Amino acid sequence: MTQTEKMNTRNGTKSKKARSILLKIIGAIVIAIILFLGIVYISNVISSHSEAKRIEPYGQQVSVDGKNMNVYIQGEGEETIVLLPGAGTAAPALDFKLLIDELSPFYRVVAVEPFGYGLSDGTDKERTTENIVSEVHEALQQLNITRYTLMGHSIAGIYGIDYVSKYPNEVTAFVGIDSSVPTQPGMDVKFPIKKFAFLKQSGLMRLMMKLGPDPYAALAFDDHTKEQMRLITNKNALTATIFNEMEHIPSNFKGAQDLTFPKDLPLLLFVQADNPDFPTWIPLHEEQVKDSDYGKVIPLEGEHYLHHTKYKNIAETFSEFIEEVKGGPTL
Repeated sequence: MTQTEKMNTRNGTKSKKARSILLKIIGAIVIAIILFLGIVYISNVISSHSEAKRIEPYGQQVSVDGKNMNVYIQGEGEETIVLLPGAGTAAPALDFKLLIDELSPFYRVVAVEPFGYGLSDGTDKERTTENIVSEVHEALQQLNITRYTLMGHSIAGIYGIDYVSKYPNEVTAFVGIDSSVPTQPGMDVKFPIKKFAFLKQSGLMRLMMKLGPDPYAALAFDDHTKEQMRLITNKNALTATIFNEMEHIPSNFKGAQDLTFPKDLPLLLFVQADNPDFPTWIPLHEEQVKDSDYGKVIPLEGEHYLHHTKYKNIAETFSEFIEEVKGGPTL
């Protein structure tokens, strides 16, 4: 064997060893990933089962379309306020608790948890505005609630504008808490549902939420409420019902674009004063109230969930507004 052949043989042997080592490393990494995902998945299953037993019931169950919808009522005032949540709010009645506590000494406050939210059942029925609105209305009908102010957060601005057009004789005023506007840009977005589903089913979503910052840490909720919200968030995050609602967001916004609030309907919109995603956020809301006989836009400093930090401002301003247009009670 020539010197060149010997060198080629040695180089070939070294290459085989390098490939073998590389394959072993890749194999070890793959095995580690599989083990990691397996542990995360099993931990998620065990945690979900354990946490379900720690969720404490609140409110009352109302039969709607053959399923149970959870509704929480606090206060006995003559004037009724119906609260509707923003998209994906895991436990609406608890999420609104700080605001409910401010309003309930003077008003009857009704927090509706639509299907897929809070302690309500999920549903296979399409999450169109029409279906969501009719289900909420049916729940109120079951409770004999027929005259009320509709107060909603975020996407409830889309459902709310449809709601008041369908039931004008029931809704006495609409109050938006940084509520969505049908003409706001970017709502033709298509969410990566399959990726979200993988994160949910694999348990990675739970891990990410655990490692991420606590959204309730700095808020005024008591520790028990915070814990219950965490438990219900883990249960309700990225469920099939929520996925279906996400898929309908573009069509629900599009369907609302030709709708306006009635001219004679009192309209009070609390709006995030500085929205970095929508520089025209305040003008969009001012456009909604410009033709209203009783319309106001109230900018508030804070994040999108204004009722987490500005609940006193919202309650006081609402009471003053109702006093102006209806002669209602003041805080």
